[in-house]
Amino acid sequence: MADVADAGLPSLPQDNPFRDAQWSTPYGLPPFERIQAAHYMPAFEAALAAHESEIQGIAADTAPATFANTVAAMERAGQALERVAGVFYNLTGSHTNPDLQAIERAIGPKLARHGSAIYLNPQLWARISAVDAEAEGLGPEERRVLDRYRIRFRRAGAELGSDDKARIAEIAARMSELGTQFSQNLLADESSFTLPLTGEDDLAGLPPFLRAAAESAARERGLDGHVITLSRSLIEPFLVFSTRRDLREKAYAAWTRRGENGGTTDNRAIIVEMVGLRAEHARLLGFDSFAHFKLDDTMAASPDAAMELLRDVWTPARARAGEERERLQAIVQQEGHNFALQAHDWRHYTEKLRRAEHDLDESEVKAYLPLDRMIQAAFDTASRLFGLTFEELFDVPRYHPDVRVWRVGNPDGSEVGLFLGDYFARSAKRSGAWMSAFRSQERLNGTVTPVIVNVMNFAKAPAGESALLSFDDARTLFHEFGHALHGLLSDVTYPLLSGTSVSRDFVELPSQLYEHWLEQPEVLKAHARHHRTGEPMPDALLRKLLAARTFNQGFATIEYTASAIVDMTLHLSAGGESGLDVPAFEADALQRIGMPAEISMRHRTPHFAHIFSGDGYAAGYYSYLWSEVLDADAFDAFKEAGDIFDPETAKRLRTFVYGAGNLRDPRDAYTAFRGRMPSIAPLLKKRGLAA
Repeated sequence: MADVADAGLPSLPQDNPFRDAQWSTPYGLPPFERIQAAHYMPAFEAALAAHESEIQGIAADTAPATFANTVAAMERAGQALERVAGVFYNLTGSHTNPDLQAIERAIGPKLARHGSAIYLNPQLWARISAVDAEAEGLGPEERRVLDRYRIRFRRAGAELGSDDKARIAEIAARMSELGTQFSQNLLADESSFTLPLTGEDDLAGLPPFLRAAAESAARERGLDGHVITLSRSLIEPFLVFSTRRDLREKAYAAWTRRGENGGTTDNRAIIVEMVGLRAEHARLLGFDSFAHFKLDDTMAASPDAAMELLRDVWTPARARAGEERERLQAIVQQEGHNFALQAHDWRHYTEKLRRAEHDLDESEVKAYLPLDRMIQAAFDTASRLFGLTFEELFDVPRYHPDVRVWRVGNPDGSEVGLFLGDYFARSAKRSGAWMSAFRSQERLNGTVTPVIVNVMNFAKAPAGESALLSFDDARTLFHEFGHALHGLLSDVTYPLLSGTSVSRDFVELPSQLYEHWLEQPEVLKAHARHHRTGEPMPDALLRKLLAARTFNQGFATIEYTASAIVDMTLHLSAGGESGLDVPAFEADALQRIGMPAEISMRHRTPHFAHIFSGDGYAAGYYSYLWSEVLDADAFDAFKEAGDIFDPETAKRLRTFVYGAGNLRDPRDAYTAFRGRMPSIAPLLKKRGLAA
């Protein structure tokens, strides 16, 4: 990184690392080892004060409003606050502790009020409104920034009366409190549950890799023997392999009831209040519902369009899931049991069906998917598509010993940015997998190269052993690295447009598209190698693996689509009802679409972090499917070119998708890459749901 504008906070004590305008660490990484919990709140307060002063100076400027003295000035403001928040919120998700959680509860509402004060400032709005793009002859990127600021201000309530503005600000502050509490409740439920496995009977059916992971989880918690936690990397394979139906039922109940256990960590009352506040916010801005408000600024543009896509996929997926259920029930009966298949049985019997129909054993596949090989596969794919190089760095700051760091370069040796990989589950990390940025790319404040992190929750292997991934785990790694490339390859001037700052139903295109390369024989033959012998995956196993790509897709599509439909239904029809019964609402919504009793939502409402830890995916969980329509069609462009690494297609992909940030409307961006908008047909074919 070079030429970064001053973002220090000289009002802080000398020992506070956020005082420094630039960190002297390698590559300007945060000096994690020097940053203590006690440093954050003073740094936040100083950064907030500095940003308030900067904004007030812009709003009170007596010179005629121009792009330079208003919009560009806003883009330059708040760098110190971005630095503090960037470090803090990355750690509260990936490596938290009680001190950080207390700060998170305290600072969230302050940041929300600060944001409201900016977007509801009438002087600032008047100046932004007065900027004349035609008179100034602004270029396309400047016009896009100006347009996005105007949209943001309007959607924040800039045109409301004073009383409504005050209420909007109150709602924002309260929503921050509630979202933080929801996340912390969920983490508490996830980290507090353990299912001890005592004796060989409790371990029945578990393959060696899962026994080792359960033993490692016990050691991390200071326990003897083996335990199953609610980390997806443990709970899902346990539900697949355990032959103890009673233990599967117990573990599954704990997994699906996160956030719904009563007491201080119960999320149901939080959900009721959040849904009501969102509906009120939308009404104040003139929208029929929060879903209408949220989708007004997306590719879908309306809840009707999103729901139409969900229904189009639901119908064939439900039929397919019914066929899958009958085959699973037949296995139950063949084994001499007389019970009806339950949700906690599905994964277990699916694995048996997979072995019967495809002669495919997940534990056999995992042996050829060691984590290091899959990381290299993701890097090699990026090298072949975009010419990127990856050099692992060892003597650099990191916030946990497990974190790995790579310098990413262009073919000419110039720096693209840094990539951090945080791959293993731990009790101080929230569940799931995600990408975020410690620093985002831009050129307005000098040459700012990005620092991007992928956070996973894979099971850590014992010392000296390789962490082995399921094929779904490997797909997750590729997915998140697709997001990482979206941040790393960003090539914009203005911070507002950087990287993943795009429409919610477009942001999943780069990540889901990248998954396609994992499934290509050319990639798997090069990188799927046995963790002990280094031998490539046998051709017969590779053929079986790829032949089973659409296996169990009825189940997978149903559990996802049900979550998206409940999300949309909740934000369309629920708003402010003090008597809203969250589980009853969920059950009613599922009953109306004919949800199979043997399948549960991927994310039940009380632990649906996508939509309640913040507003990012609220009334927007459909966006994974919307983006999948795009990604299935986009990969066809490479197949039509006759080369999955076709240079010309890859160049267009980098220019209009991975590198373009929010320079264009997403429809225009996709059309520039593909020459047209897509149809749903490639998606149905990809999932094996086409007639």
